[in-house]
Amino acid sequence: MENAASAGSGRGSSVILRLVMGEMRSRAFLSGFLATIGVLALGNGALARAQEPPPPPQQPDNPADAAPPPAAKKTPPKTNKDNAAESAPDQPTWDPLRAEKDLEVGQYYMHKGDVDAAIDRFQDATLAKPGYAVPFKFLGEAQEKKGLKKPAIKSYQRYLDLYPKAEDADKIRKRVEKLYKDVEKEKKETK
Repeated sequence: MENAASAGSGRGSSVILRLVMGEMRSRAFLSGFLATIGVLALGNGALARAQEPPPPPQQPDNPADAAPPPAAKKTPPKTNKDNAAESAPDQPTWDPLRAEKDLEVGQYYMHKGDVDAAIDRFQDATLAKPGYAVPFKFLGEAQEKKGLKKPAIKSYQRYLDLYPKAEDADKIRKRVEKLYKDVEKEKKETK
């Protein structure tokens, strides 16, 4: 592999890539692959350039003859109408794979009996893939199990809005009707 690394960068990279692609059957190899790529990148001159001291600033021979620095242009401040992606980089973005993983983990928590953790994961899945109906169904189930009837109604309704011809749509509609009745009953009891 050292011979491949010392070869020309184009030919060496293709040799390394072919070797690596043949061995990428295990996940453990992936971390070694990334480390190797990093070492190769550093070995091809990036490390040498990073360790060179910067050249000293050149001073004009006669400072009086030197041109004054150009005036800084004043740019008007940008008016940004609450663009969440730019103002908050930690906001979740559309990520369907994360949504699927959140569903799996949420279902695990439901089977384990940790309804609060399941609700959190199902809510994350709805954010990761907003037009995806399945997380709303599971979220409604978890909220119903927790006793959160109004949020469960909203979640079930969102599920039905996104997937009106679902196989279990009639079953979900019956649940929503039952939850509505329970909520109305609780309102009458508190008055």
